[in-house]
Amino acid sequence: MGLIIKDVLKKKNISINEFADMLEINRVSLSSQINGNPTIETLEKWANLLEIDVSELFEQKQTTINCPNCGTKISLSVNSQ
Repeated sequence: MGLIIKDVLKKKNISINEFADMLEINRVSLSSQINGNPTIETLEKWANLLEIDVSELFEQKQTTINCPNCGTKISLSVNSQ
């Protein structure tokens, strides 16, 4: 599961610099956290600031299956609510 914080920020029209300011850290520190292994506490802080669920910070896996009756490909994905 990959971290998609940059995609989330883009959807919310927030730049990396703006997000770093919201977190009261510099851009370099934020980039290190994004590209490293952020703690669950860090992820929770990001999610709270962005008003989203922590699970939305991760890419959602999509799986394709074939219908056993007609052979049609069906795409499945798991979304948080």
